[in-house]
This record gives sequence, structure tokens and C-alpha cells, in this order.
Amino acid sequence: MKINPHPTYYLLTSGRIKHKKTMIWIEDFISLLYPKICAACGNSLWSHEKIICTSCDFYLPKTNFHKLQENPISQLFWGREQIHSAAAYLFFNKGSRVQQLIHQLKYRGRKDIGVFLGNLYGTCLQQSESFNDIELIIPVPLHKKKLMKRGYNQSDQFGLGLSATMKIPMNNQVLIRSRETETQTKKARFKRWENVDNIFMVKNFQHLTGKKILLVDDVITTGATLESCIHALSEIPEVRISIAAIAVALH
Repeated sequence: MKINPHPTYYLLTSGRIKHKKTMIWIEDFISLLYPKICAACGNSLWSHEKIICTSCDFYLPKTNFHKLQENPISQLFWGREQIHSAAAYLFFNKGSRVQQLIHQLKYRGRKDIGVFLGNLYGTCLQQSESFNDIELIIPVPLHKKKLMKRGYNQSDQFGLGLSATMKIPMNNQVLIRSRETETQTKKARFKRWENVDNIFMVKNFQHLTGKKILLVDDVITTGATLESCIHALSEIPEVRISIAAIAVALH
């Protein structure tokens, strides 16, 4: 015997459908006034796309270094500081879509880009034997003056994305930048190292003895800043340090 649904069922179902259609119309209208654009290429995003378009997601130059224990990033630190693993999500080149992403993250207030890329790369790192046992994420810190001026730390945002996907806590209070430095952008390799030598310190790290730490940054160039961070973190007894970044610039 077939039982017809109660009339209230039809009313509720019809109401939900109308509400959903109304929301879609509102979103479409808003998108006409304030179109959502891809943070990498600037083209309009479809309703199902977030932050970057499907094409950029496919064609962004991914390094896949998390699959290789010995790679160009880990080689940067050979004979300099001891690390367990090192990787970056993307290759960085001037004038590229990756540079556009980094620029908007750092200078245009687009914190969501850092979290989004952290989410994506966290999925990759979870599948890597070199990174799947990380216990704590620590971002490269900004000096408090630059943090106040910018309003946020781009490495924090990347770390938050990694933390959410990998289900690993992040701590941005252990590693401290003790003095303000000039920008590294136009400095030669030795000048970069000289600029950041001994500018980081660790505090309240007693509970981190023996921890497997993932140190995260936005872009790796010469590795000078990360080297200085690693040197400071190495004060933690029996610590194991790995590195992950949004992008790496190889020359």
C-alpha cells in the first residue's frame, strides 16, 4: 500500500528548494557586481571554484619534492645545518602565477591564499613517508614591528592550512625574531646570510624535547633565513627538524 507524504512535507521541501534558488540568484547577482577572480591568473572563477581556477590548479608548477628525500632544497643545507626533510609545494619564477599568488598573500591582505595552499600541500605531505609523522608546525616569525604593520604573518597562514589538513598543532610562540632586519629580496647570498645571522631565538621550549618539528616559510631562495631558524631551534634537545614552504626559487 502506497502512503502519500503529509502535505507539510511538500511545503517544507518546496520551501527549501525556493530558498536554495534564491540564494543562488543572490550569489550570482553579487558576483556580477563583485566578480570573484582567480588569485593566480585573474580570470573569473566559476561558482564551484575557490581562490584559484581549475586551470591554474592543474598547471601550477608543482615540485613533488616531498616524494624525494634528497632534493635541491635539502641540498641547500648540506654542510650547514642538520635537517630531516625539506620540500616546497611550487616552483617560484619572476612574473609567474606563483609570484602573483605570493604577492597577494604578502602584500594584498589575502590570508586565505596561504591557508588554501596549506590545505592543498598538507594533503600531499600526509602521503609522504618523510613528513607523515610530524608532531608540531612552527612558522618562520616576523618581527613584531612588521607584524603590526602587515597585520598578519603569511607563514602563519600557510601553517594554519597545513595544521588543519594534517591534524597537527601549530605553535607560533616558540620561535621569536629578536631584531628587525632589512628585506632579503635584492641581497646577494652572503648578504642574506649576514642579514639574518643570529636574529632568532627560542623560548619556553622545554616541552618540545624530542619533537618532530615542521618549520614552514613562504618562499625559499638561498635558505639563509631558514638556516638561522634551524640554528636556533637546534637548542631543543633531541629535536628533529623538517622544512616545508609554499614555493622555492631555484637559480
